[in-house]
Amino acid sequence: MNTPDVRTLVRDFIQTNYIFDRKKVLSDEESLIGTGIVDSTGILELINFVEEKFGLQFEDDELVPENFGSVTRITEFMVRKLPTIPFSAVKQGT
Repeated sequence: MNTPDVRTLVRDFIQTNYIFDRKKVLSDEESLIGTGIVDSTGILELINFVEEKFGLQFEDDELVPENFGSVTRITEFMVRKLPTIPFSAVKQGT
């Protein structure tokens, strides 16, 4: 899976589930917690989505803002964690 695929899936999930103003476009660098887009419960939901969608489990020490603070940070973290798998292997329908 490549970086644009991961970025698109993560951004679409956040845009659909946390941004209620459909005119707002989420910047990849925008702080998810700092701007109030996602609260602490939302971060847990986002982590759950990523784990289920990509078939991963995270260690407690990985659940930090450096890895989940923005779309870019999530994408970079996911690309490091994911083995090279085809986009079609990602679980659909989530």
